[in-house]
Amino acid sequence: MAKVIEYIKESYEELTEKVTWPTWTELQNSAILVLVAAVIIALVILLMDQSFGNLLKYFYKSLA
Repeated sequence: MAKVIEYIKESYEELTEKVTWPTWTELQNSAILVLVAAVIIALVILLMDQSFGNLLKYFYKSLA
């Protein structure tokens, strides 16, 4: 039990004294960057899905 308590104390100390937390501006900039990247990736996946869907539609249409 003493090891668990020591672990919690050391974890708390590390989080409060040794970790460098981002400023509010850095956090906002990072969030915007992640949002833009997620939208771009989603659009790429949408375009790929639509392209393959149309390709398969024409392929199956030509077989009929």
